[in-house]
Amino acid sequence: MTDDSKLPLPNLDGSSTIPPDLATLVPEDEVNSTSAAELEAVFDVPVKVSAVLGRARMDVGELLRLGPGAVLELDRKVGEAIDLYVNNRLIARGEVVLVEDKLGITMTEIIKADRN
Repeated sequence: MTDDSKLPLPNLDGSSTIPPDLATLVPEDEVNSTSAAELEAVFDVPVKVSAVLGRARMDVGELLRLGPGAVLELDRKVGEAIDLYVNNRLIARGEVVLVEDKLGITMTEIIKADRN
């Protein structure tokens, strides 16, 4: 992946989200008008978020023989980035982290969507 495939995360606290090299092209009052309040209409829209640790392929017979304690070998190595999907669309890659007693994900790369 090239560097242009990574996008900065938006800053929703009301401060400027325009990169410095583009800020001169956008009037200051338009920069500050982009805020979380403008997105408020979509805040309650449900989305499905999935974190894929890896994949495995097996026959139905093998699947039926799995039981407690079975080990399922995935196609990823330890420490390799996991994929984060929103509504079945890959949006980011990240690392699994432990937050208190729960698992979480630290996003390390945002995937730019190809628009056709």
